[in-house]
Amino acid sequence: MGMSTFDQNISIIDLYEFSASRLPPHLLDSGAGKIKISHMNKPTLLVLAAGMGSRYGGLKQIDPVGPNGETIIDYSIFDAMRAGFGKLVFVIRKDIEQQFREIIGTRFEKRIAVEYVYQELDKLPDPYTLPAGRTKPWGTTHAILMAEGVVKENFAAINADDFYGQQAYKVLAQHLISGTPDYAMVGFILKNTLSDHGTVARGVSRVDANNYLTHIVELMKIERAGTGAKDTGPDGKITQLTGDEAVSMNFWGFTPGLFPQLKVEFEKFLKKSGGEQKSECYIPATVGELVTSGQAKCKVLRSSDSWFGVTYREDRPTVVESIRKLIAKGDYPEQLWT
Repeated sequence: MGMSTFDQNISIIDLYEFSASRLPPHLLDSGAGKIKISHMNKPTLLVLAAGMGSRYGGLKQIDPVGPNGETIIDYSIFDAMRAGFGKLVFVIRKDIEQQFREIIGTRFEKRIAVEYVYQELDKLPDPYTLPAGRTKPWGTTHAILMAEGVVKENFAAINADDFYGQQAYKVLAQHLISGTPDYAMVGFILKNTLSDHGTVARGVSRVDANNYLTHIVELMKIERAGTGAKDTGPDGKITQLTGDEAVSMNFWGFTPGLFPQLKVEFEKFLKKSGGEQKSECYIPATVGELVTSGQAKCKVLRSSDSWFGVTYREDRPTVVESIRKLIAKGDYPEQLWT
């Protein structure tokens, strides 16, 4: 039986090569000056898919956007596997588990190791308890923390509803296998990540001369304004933005050393805001705190690919058309899985 396009990609990326100058000596093949990504050092892809999709109006994680029913998650995993990732961990909710497994999970389970963890409202550290009436998830910091028991290797964390592009996965995979203890964020240009159909939340960042993150703030209601953008704060305060700022789209690279740090930061959040109905603990703010307090360094990586996503249902036709163009260009096969 002949190999599909995807199988051919896998046979190539199992020998994915990086420059020797970027790697510690213990990862080098002394004969070739190159490395093989073994099963021991392949990073894991952590897919944050528990979001409620309130602005979208449905389970956008499983809404098809490709010509053969593919979801954005399909394209993300296709890109991750050909970049060298070796395991998938889905963060979902128990109430969507059956539907998610049937539509999404089963198509990957014979191709790559897959595990599921669950972000539930009552999964809180002692002595904290769920406030009466709260239905909103606790945020992306809490979601990532749910994976502590199954992620023991370096990993990337992504949103299930964002299309990051194959180059983004390649640069982050390179970082994760390089041996550095530094965290990483793939940065995108703000004006290229806005929706024409409403406001969006973005982690607006500042970096130093060496492309390390120095500051990040999560702005929750960003929209286009002339040639730039603006954010409206909870108090109505307007923050003007040029549109050229580097922003987080929740495409992060971490080591397992992140988990104990998340526990501390999430408990700080609960102590301050755990009694509220809608406050969330966002990973950009958590990483920002770790950076400014000197507990972590975070390299901001750049990708030449365009980001697109489905914050609102009206965004979907644009995503479908963008994927169609990438297929026509040869970046993806017409049918991802055969």
